[in-house]
Amino acid sequence: MSQPSGEQVELCFENQRAVVTEVGASLRIYEVDGEAVIDGYGEHELANAGRGQVLAPWPNRLEDGSYELSGRKGTAALDEPARGNAIHGLVRWLRWTVGSRTDEFVAFECDLAPQPAYPFGLGLEVSYTLSSDGLDVTVRARCEDEVPVPFGIGFHPYLLAGGEHVDEAQLLLPAASRLVLDERGLPHGNVDVAGTGYDFRSAGWIGDLHLDDCFTDLEGREAVLTTPASGRETFLRVDEKFGYLMVYTGDTLPDTAARRRAVAIEPMSCTPNAFRNGLGLVMLQPGEEWIGGWTLGVRPT
Repeated sequence: MSQPSGEQVELCFENQRAVVTEVGASLRIYEVDGEAVIDGYGEHELANAGRGQVLAPWPNRLEDGSYELSGRKGTAALDEPARGNAIHGLVRWLRWTVGSRTDEFVAFECDLAPQPAYPFGLGLEVSYTLSSDGLDVTVRARCEDEVPVPFGIGFHPYLLAGGEHVDEAQLLLPAASRLVLDERGLPHGNVDVAGTGYDFRSAGWIGDLHLDDCFTDLEGREAVLTTPASGRETFLRVDEKFGYLMVYTGDTLPDTAARRRAVAIEPMSCTPNAFRNGLGLVMLQPGEEWIGGWTLGVRPT
């Protein structure tokens, strides 16, 4: 019987090791010098709470699971029923095709066929590369339809700070504003972080702050998580295609032992509910390709 996450593709480069799975093209393990950089999941487990998953063709929440774009109506399953939302897109539980690969590189491909939740044709490729800079993740999205295709993407790594709990960690987050989210997790405007407990443009302690917030207006491209005792810092660097960072301290995870053990720093190309509010939404023209990327790594403090 195959693993719940399918084929396990192991990458190695010098002191780094990563494991990416066939199901969802998900990042299950990333470690440096034998120490875990992300809080992943076991080989015989499902990816719980979004761990390491690819979130497309929309990340985060979609109000009522419904929308109309390019003259077509989409109706997605409400997989966050308590809030009446569809969440994290459609590809994270699909088996992706393993394409070209080497010891330190692998590309995964997914052709998303039109369906009621997403009545458009979209081709996706997500590649992972280990190098001296860390783990590089590159996305290519292609419109495979005769009409403009709505597209957004996100990723869901849980970063370990090097301590036992995130309360003991410092966070550097180069974001000047934070979205105002309602009780359903949907944005209704944004606010300046200056003078608030959400201003991490200079590294600050997380302490007992509960975070499940989307940050934007990035003044830099790199978020950093560290604890002074660890002797290292974990960084997540995004390119200009990822203008939003969702930050989640795991306070509502079903597994109480996993709460506040790591910080999910989620690069997103658009806001929650982008198929309804249009914020950051990309409309890929027929034949057009979108390319974006981000990097995860560690370095000494």
